[in-house]
Amino acid sequence: MKWTGHARQVFLGLAGFIGINMILTACQSPKGPIKAQETTTSGTIHISVDESFKPVIDSQIEVFESQHSEAHIIVHYKPEAECLRDLNVDSIRMVIVTRGLSDAEEATLSNKLQFKPTYGTIAYDAIAVIINNEAKDSLFTMQDIRSIAKGTSNYKYKMLLDGKSATSTVRYVVDSLLKGGALSDNIVAAANTQGVIDYVSKNQDAIGLLGVSWIGNKDDTTQLSFLKKVKIAKIEAKDGSYVRPVQYNIAYDIYPMIRPLYYILKENYDGLGNGFANFLIYEKGQKIFNRAYLLPARMHLETRNVQISK
Repeated sequence: MKWTGHARQVFLGLAGFIGINMILTACQSPKGPIKAQETTTSGTIHISVDESFKPVIDSQIEVFESQHSEAHIIVHYKPEAECLRDLNVDSIRMVIVTRGLSDAEEATLSNKLQFKPTYGTIAYDAIAVIINNEAKDSLFTMQDIRSIAKGTSNYKYKMLLDGKSATSTVRYVVDSLLKGGALSDNIVAAANTQGVIDYVSKNQDAIGLLGVSWIGNKDDTTQLSFLKKVKIAKIEAKDGSYVRPVQYNIAYDIYPMIRPLYYILKENYDGLGNGFANFLIYEKGQKIFNRAYLLPARMHLETRNVQISK
């Protein structure tokens, strides 16, 4: 086939146009599937949580994800101090710990993020004292607990904590029981809260301090097994009575060892972090805290007996 000079120029021009258009189209085409936009109920985020609250936060995440199938919350359980350090880790969107931010911490984080982080109280926890099932002593005053922590008690108990540094329970002992003093040789460090339970269950000369959510939820079959291993001691209240860390005694400030639980959120838009924070704050999340024997901080929940007449 013979091409005229004009036809050849038209063909080459058309081929060049098609080739350039194909290149531009290929450059504009995304590689792989289009990533779904994150919302308050979809996406994937990482959070750091104080290991003391693993049972109840596991429950919160399980329910939240069951209601929002496209939401994935990857939780990292750590000592409290490590969770707070994770506020400087870009991939961590939220931390859950037993204190809020100091003014200096808030200013530093706000400067880094270029916006103020959101934080607030979501529940109140009690530190339970557990003893071996064969232990003869089950009633303690706060002075007893302090003296055991100091190693000056007439009781021959070791005190088990979920570590010797960095955990929220250790911080409570140092700040509230020892008033800033150093940990004594009478304090034994377990690897974690589960380790506290295991050690006390096997040793009559030990008491353990841990968050009540590990042993307080009677709807959790795992925690019922904990209660078969150990007993919960009663601690002297202000009125001289001896009480356990149940919700009524937390709500009315009767039980003497109470601490708040905070969320700190690094998100200034309607992302999955805000969605999970709202879940924790409002009815469904607050009911889960209530069922785990913590005291909900945002909603007043109570059970009343009623009679329905026909």
